[in-house]
Amino acid sequence: MNGVPDLTGDRCAMFGVETMPGVSLDAVWETGATLPGVVRSTAYGSPALKVGGQLMACVPTNKSAEPGSLMVRVDRNDRQTLLAEAPELYYITDHYLGYDAVLVRLERLNRELLHDLLAMAHRFVTRKGARRTWRWAGGREKAKA
Repeated sequence: MNGVPDLTGDRCAMFGVETMPGVSLDAVWETGATLPGVVRSTAYGSPALKVGGQLMACVPTNKSAEPGSLMVRVDRNDRQTLLAEAPELYYITDHYLGYDAVLVRLERLNRELLHDLLAMAHRFVTRKGARRTWRWAGGREKAKA
């Protein structure tokens, strides 16, 4: 995956996606807090993780997202890989297509994959030259969350 941690495929199979117990939102907040500079916050009135004031992950607020999901910021190229390799775990709706994000079904996730996914989001948000706002396909900028 070109330097992208294996958050799909063999690791999901290794843990048996269909038998994964899932993770809670509390586990998301606890895991996020282990990464440098990450704080619990809100975005669009929803619980979120931010680093340096930038949105990293949140409970999706758009009604197109399935209940029990988490929106995680990732590069769109990495998102395509995740979607292709584990559609039972990762998904996207039309609303989120233009954003640097993927939706994750928490019931299909385990703690180790959660940590790897949040670490990927952390690297994406904090990388040198990362956008201070996030764009969607329409070209308009969304204000910092």
